Amino acid sequence: MSNPFAKSRKTETPYAIYQAPGNWEWRVLKTYKKPDSELKDPYARWMVAAKSDNTYGSFELGDTYARDILTYARLVSATKEWLELNGKRGSAYAVTIIE
Repeated sequence: MSNPFAKSRKTETPYAIYQAPGNWEWRVLKTYKKPDSELKDPYARWMVAAKSDNTYGSFELGDTYARDILTYARLVSATKEWLELNGKRGSAYAVTIIE
């Protein structure tokens, strides 16, 4: 199986949205590895659009370690495919499906 999240998405249509205290939000726009490969790699990265009070409400694009998001944030919205392949990783609120 190839990586289903390898194609870049726009900030408005991410694969998943994670949030953390302090008004942090990460929108996953692309992953570089398949979900099962990420489990074996502590340095697996995701391309994200991130915003917080430190960015004055604007999104900044860049790579971040998947483990940091999964450790400090909660999944709040995701595509059905993301939930199927990544939904049990990290913690989640009531998750909204992104069409």
